[in-house]
Amino acid sequence: MRNALGLMLASVGAAVVIAAVWFWTSSPRADLAVAATVGAPPAERIAATASAKPVPRFEDVEVTATVPAKPPVPPQPKTACANPDALGVSRVVEIDTTGGPGFGFAHFKQLDFLTDKEIVLTFDDGPWPVNTPSVLKALADECTKAVFFPIGKHATYHPEILKQVAAAGHSVGAHTWSHANLNAKKMNEQQARDEIEKGFSAVKLALGAAPSPFFRFPQLQHGPASMAYLGSRNIAIFSCDLDSFDFRAKDAAQIVNTVMTKLDKQGKGIILMHDFQKHTAEALPTLLGRLKAGGYKVVQMRAKAPLQTLAEYDEGLVKDMKLPTVSARALSNVVQTVSQ
Repeated sequence: MRNALGLMLASVGAAVVIAAVWFWTSSPRADLAVAATVGAPPAERIAATASAKPVPRFEDVEVTATVPAKPPVPPQPKTACANPDALGVSRVVEIDTTGGPGFGFAHFKQLDFLTDKEIVLTFDDGPWPVNTPSVLKALADECTKAVFFPIGKHATYHPEILKQVAAAGHSVGAHTWSHANLNAKKMNEQQARDEIEKGFSAVKLALGAAPSPFFRFPQLQHGPASMAYLGSRNIAIFSCDLDSFDFRAKDAAQIVNTVMTKLDKQGKGIILMHDFQKHTAEALPTLLGRLKAGGYKVVQMRAKAPLQTLAEYDEGLVKDMKLPTVSARALSNVVQTVSQ
């Protein structure tokens, strides 16, 4: 009796289990239960299905294009001049200084590359506080360029100013170490060479980079031996077409009148000025305005390659100056007036 009752209860339990399994796996409620649990949109289900396919190995994939390691750098636009009516630069010429070519009709007439109304702006004897930065500002306001011939000693006094000259895009040559007259009777060939090379090394030291192989004789005194030496060093020699005589001027107005009078007569030329002179710095904004009004155009001169200074002069200059110093910072960054 008990065995029969147990057998009947076991049969009922098995039937209940079978019915439950059928209900959850085969009835429409099973689909509803799965959808409510996963909640995946159709697109994700398609992606999941696709990802279930075997993934090909890399060696089974044919490479049809090379992906660059880094994205290409887009070309940088040229910096626009803030002054739409600026004097600017009409053209840029590159100078191959091989053999020491000469420029400026005062001494050299072979290489006449300027056309009518074209000028080259040049400045000697800097860098110098206040005056050189003022010249740089006037040039920047008119978005134009020049060639600078700094004195070596001045470059060591104010390297931070000379760096500003180069950073503004101007060409930087040299004007001897101490502004000595290389054609003087007491000046021998070795002394003249020392003045030339030490001047260039001083400019390099101040800039932290090689200068342009451009040289101008102090007082425009062109000694034949020094000229031959410069030629052997592939350094271009600059004279001028017109001298502003700004170092003699009583004021800025006289400089402007001198330059414009000569230029209107000659029609073009390399202009010699001095960023060392206060009156020149004062005159330059007006002078650049007069040049623009007169239809003159600035030509920028650049060297094809920088000058390779001589190691013996580089090393000698550092030794003489007892470098390195305790601090390489500019004076204005070390000492500032906070009250006066």
